Amino acid sequence: MFADATLRDFSARLQGHLLRPFDEHYDDARKVWNAMIDRRPALIVRCANSADVQQAVHFARENNLGAAVRGGGHNVAGNAVCDGGLVIDLSPMKGMQVDPVRRTADAQGGLTLGEFDQQTQSFGLATTLGQISMTGIAGLTLGGGVGWLMGKYGLACDNLLSVEIVTADGELRTASAMENADLFWGVRGGGGNFGAVTSFRFRLYPVGQVLGGKVIHPLSKAKEVLRFHREFTRHCPDELTVYAGILNGPEGQPVVALPICYCGPLEQGEKFVEPLRKYGPPVSDLIGAKSYIELQSGSDALFPPRHQNYWKGSFVPTMSDQVIDRICEYAETKPSPKTLIVVEPLHGAAARVPAAQTAFPHREEQYSVLIMSIWEDVARSEENIAWTRRFWEALQPFATGGVYVNYLGQEGDDRVRAAYGENYGRLVALKNKYDPTNFFRFNQNIGPSKT
Repeated sequence: MFADATLRDFSARLQGHLLRPFDEHYDDARKVWNAMIDRRPALIVRCANSADVQQAVHFARENNLGAAVRGGGHNVAGNAVCDGGLVIDLSPMKGMQVDPVRRTADAQGGLTLGEFDQQTQSFGLATTLGQISMTGIAGLTLGGGVGWLMGKYGLACDNLLSVEIVTADGELRTASAMENADLFWGVRGGGGNFGAVTSFRFRLYPVGQVLGGKVIHPLSKAKEVLRFHREFTRHCPDELTVYAGILNGPEGQPVVALPICYCGPLEQGEKFVEPLRKYGPPVSDLIGAKSYIELQSGSDALFPPRHQNYWKGSFVPTMSDQVIDRICEYAETKPSPKTLIVVEPLHGAAARVPAAQTAFPHREEQYSVLIMSIWEDVARSEENIAWTRRFWEALQPFATGGVYVNYLGQEGDDRVRAAYGENYGRLVALKNKYDPTNFFRFNQNIGPSKT
């Protein structure tokens, strides 16, 4: 596609590395966590800094290349890579600085949750960032960022103080409440639609040991356990987040688990979770004092890299008996032992933010029901995908119509609109201003207005 001299000149302007399809590390660099994604970009720029990102944007525009932005590469949709275009790979950018006095962290876009937590926890600090340590901070935060601490401290995007972002014109901008405030609103939930965010400044909070772990019940008790979870989560304090999950246990048997995090004083937490630990009783009680890092990495093994992944999610206003019945019905027939069904309550501080305050609009107390189909054998893809779609369709009569954007696959414009609800029009206006040609389109895309 390009003359050697053109690529030599481009490479010479970079402090990072330029990879082409015949280069030694190209195949490793184009792989992402979800093995269903197999795309071959024309070029991969492994960026060393924001200047490299700017160079990559300019080169792509000058050569009419589409550009995908890669942070952690953990997103199920695989938008971190594209066919025939240029990948702006932020994964080498792992610089980070914690200010323990101001309780802030400046973190580059290539960091994972685990890498971020290691540095903040050395000062006894943390912020809301997902539940799986291999996830990249960039994509997670830009889509909203649910996590263990959301009841007490809000979503990841609620704790952003500013970002450094390279927009579609190749300019490096700061976006905060005081500078480019409209753009700052958009990156707090609007995904990668407005540029490549190279650095994030987060607000941090004192978080030491937490009460974490899970209780486990047999699948035969799933209906009763999910009804108990519904009633229990109605009265949880902000410090306590309790999920529900149906999965296969270590010995292969299907179980229903209630994993928790309590981020307040441990003695109070013990009192709050006592009814949960006594209910049933469970066949296994793994709840105890843990480091926050241990909690954040505790479920990593459930999400092995380079497996086939197909997810579908919906918000439901309540875990009605009908929703619970559908979950239990499909749990009995899931085709893969690695598949998970997860119920996440959105509650506390995350649900008290006005819906128009950030691009993330889902601010009432509700539940996200996520079907996470995971399997190894490509020959079984049709079976697993079909089951997931049937299950999701069975839930729709009870759903709000909304969805968390970070859980979307390649599902079309209507589902992207559903992820943003009443905020969608404002996001289109931002796209018109900052990316009118839709240069950043390999994402859950908010297209500019047609002209």
